[in-house]
Amino acid sequence: MSVSTCPSRSAPDQAPAGGASAERDAQGLDAFDRDIVLATQAGLPLVPDPWGAVGREVGLDGEAVLERMRAMQERGVIRRVAAVPNHYRLGYVANGMTVWDVDDAEVERLGREVAAIEGVSHCYRRPRHLPHWPYNLFAMLHGRSREEVERQAEALRARLGEACRDHRILYSSRILKKTGLRLARRAPHA
Repeated sequence: MSVSTCPSRSAPDQAPAGGASAERDAQGLDAFDRDIVLATQAGLPLVPDPWGAVGREVGLDGEAVLERMRAMQERGVIRRVAAVPNHYRLGYVANGMTVWDVDDAEVERLGREVAAIEGVSHCYRRPRHLPHWPYNLFAMLHGRSREEVERQAEALRARLGEACRDHRILYSSRILKKTGLRLARRAPHA
């Protein structure tokens, strides 16, 4: 499991879940929140009670850790908590970012439909950069071969229908280490 953090907007000072009011840093984190992010940013422990394990590491009970994680997510400090599979180890070695030139009037609705398709791991609307880049919808497809990815793209093309003017498949040429934003560890307090 992975915890994906993102820069937060300045959060109003509020009492944190699982404890009394505390001073927050520039990211909107108090000392316990920061310790929780540091303890989880490389992944949750793969144990029956991951929240309890994190809690023991930071000096809280598991329920308080879970409450704080939810509060940080509501404030926009944590984007999501999700499983992050290694597609290559699962045999999905053909990874294609499909890019689509979709009618702007239809892209939001169709993007939601595309995101719900099994086999689509990422789906984003992006700005066009005309005249060189007309594509405004991106969807990542995974397959055991390029032919499988191409079949998935053709099915996706059929679903987009007349709203789609063009598309391309951009295949991965190398594996990049995928991590979210990481907080630096601070020197211990004096």
